[in-house]
Amino acid sequence: MNCNSVPDLSRQRRHAQCAVKLLSSGFFARPVFLENLRQLLAADMHAVDQVIRERLHSEVVLIRQVAEYIIGGGGKRLRPALVLLSAGALGYRGSAHHTLAAVVEFIHTATLLHDDVVDESALRRGRPTANTLFGNAASVLVGDFVYSRAFQMMVNVDDIRVLRVLADATNVIAEGEVLQLMNCRNADIDETSYLQVIRYKTAKLFEAAGRLGALLAGAPSAAEEAMAAYGSHLGTAFQLIDDVLDYSGDAGVIGKNIGDDLAEGKATLPLIRVMHHGTPEEAALVRRAVASGGLDDLASVMAAIRRSGALDYTRRQAETEVEAARAALESIPSTQFRDSLLQLAQFAVTRTH
Repeated sequence: MNCNSVPDLSRQRRHAQCAVKLLSSGFFARPVFLENLRQLLAADMHAVDQVIRERLHSEVVLIRQVAEYIIGGGGKRLRPALVLLSAGALGYRGSAHHTLAAVVEFIHTATLLHDDVVDESALRRGRPTANTLFGNAASVLVGDFVYSRAFQMMVNVDDIRVLRVLADATNVIAEGEVLQLMNCRNADIDETSYLQVIRYKTAKLFEAAGRLGALLAGAPSAAEEAMAAYGSHLGTAFQLIDDVLDYSGDAGVIGKNIGDDLAEGKATLPLIRVMHHGTPEEAALVRRAVASGGLDDLASVMAAIRRSGALDYTRRQAETEVEAARAALESIPSTQFRDSLLQLAQFAVTRTH
């Protein structure tokens, strides 16, 4: 390792101290979340945040700084919330769901640290990415630490089924990352191949979160599969709306620059729709933009996306996924937790950030 890549620790300590707030603020500060959901999970999310703070601790100062910076940076906390809600919906009584919710958030955090290095991203959630502040080397290595800490925590739950679910999920997520890398600047990707990337890279952790709650509750296999299906469809819908917002959102609201996916040569569903169903001129324009990467043609590409109805199409696909998620819950007993899961699905397609 090049020691010149190690940041000025005193300067980074100030960054970290400014960034680390109550970890619950990332979940509760979002006004679009329904108030009853906030109230329902308040105590549990506080307990999860306590676990996160305790298990992030390391005697290595740089590890603490980088990990706290990214976890303290907000975020919707949807994945840990899904663990809590699925466990509650199936009648779990205990505290292991707090640990597993933190584990899921740690796995997600590790992927963010690695993703931003691979994508050379400079902005996430409206703030500089960790790799921008601390360097690529620190981000990759701290990502490894967060991953390994997650595995230490899941072992403590002492349930081989939990280990299997999370080990399989992290492996599939890694496959999804590689698939996405292989498809960068690939103007020939089709919708089926792209949806596979989403289901591996994004939806798999949502699926695992839903399944974990069912496992903890000792639910029948049918209920476990229902919660897993709900999570998978929810995660797919969530990513599809991210694709929509990348070309229609407000950068100040969504926390990243408009057109970031195009700049990285990622053909997301709106672009794929134009390439396969736009006019020949529109399709050729988008194919060139994807193949070359960069934002030289962003304005023209966005105009083609609007004319072709690609954003409406992508949103309809997300709504179809949400309908499937809601249908998966039909066999789950009606409780306040189940109602909140239904509301969470609706949030996935109505959100603006």
